[in-house]
Amino acid sequence: MATIKIPPVLRASVGGEREVEADGADVGTVLHALAAQHPATQSQLFGADGELNRYVNVYLNDEDVRVLGGLQTNVGEGDTLVILPAMAGGER
Repeated sequence: MATIKIPPVLRASVGGEREVEADGADVGTVLHALAAQHPATQSQLFGADGELNRYVNVYLNDEDVRVLGGLQTNVGEGDTLVILPAMAGGER
């Protein structure tokens, strides 16, 4: 089972939890398991095409999954996924 670290902006969608666990052999399966457990996260994580929203960054053990194998990146027992939504805007 993988541990998924939930950022503050998504915690309301997972009952306020900082971390949740989900099963899966790859990143996509783990994240879809998260979405099945907490349906409000589905549209926050994935676009209509099933791919990660472009403003959502996911790290597997501190490595950006986009430079690994994307959603097909293998996940082992005890691995940690970190979800980091991109921040934009600010004061000029």
